[in-house]
Amino acid sequence: MNSRLFIWLWLAGLCATWTASAAMDGDVAPSVYSTKKAYDAAKAHYQTNVNDNAAERQFAIACFDWADESPNDSLRADVAAEGIRACRHWLQREPKDAAAHYYLGMNLGQLARTKSLGALPLVREMEKEWLATVALDPHVDFAGADRNLGLLYRDTPGFPLSIGSRSKAEQHLEQAVKLNPEYPENHLNLIETHLKRKPAAVAGEYEKLRGILPAARKQLSGPYWQSAWADWDTRLKKIQAWLPASP
Repeated sequence: MNSRLFIWLWLAGLCATWTASAAMDGDVAPSVYSTKKAYDAAKAHYQTNVNDNAAERQFAIACFDWADESPNDSLRADVAAEGIRACRHWLQREPKDAAAHYYLGMNLGQLARTKSLGALPLVREMEKEWLATVALDPHVDFAGADRNLGLLYRDTPGFPLSIGSRSKAEQHLEQAVKLNPEYPENHLNLIETHLKRKPAAVAGEYEKLRGILPAARKQLSGPYWQSAWADWDTRLKKIQAWLPASP
């Protein structure tokens, strides 16, 4: 496998874990249309409220979601660039707004998916923005910055190619669970990491996940969360299938 293909694959896999829906190629599935409509509505509102934090936040989220489901890299890059510009404008007014740093990192991640070797500098920017989020407000998006940093350190190549670090990955994934234990994604990421490195710890983490699931299914409900639960339930079944073989 050549290095350019390798880099694209790990970035694509990493970004897919940040949301419930994987990127699609080819025909646009029906689920994309609702995401596109949310993007169109958020963009229209933002264009008439360009100095409103709430409008910028919603548009940044909508850009990430639509970029994630965009049917080709050209559209994904364009939409991600819109989100990046909005977040940078937001940060000019509010340099200490944790959410602005967080969603800037998220949209940089979508842009990175469209690059090959050019993605490596973006990875450093993503790390910088999420570390800033952790310092300002680590609870944004259910400890999203620690969650994303954990995946970034876990799934990117190590030195000298990139910033990958197993120890940093575990530190941030464990912190995400500590900060927001009510969020299933935090537990799933940690368990999946333990499957490779600390299989003896999987059963205990799985019990913690089982304990929060009933309340999470009630709190995180509705159309927006359907794709998230489809992803989480699939991953949960894989973990459950592994458990009987654990020591």
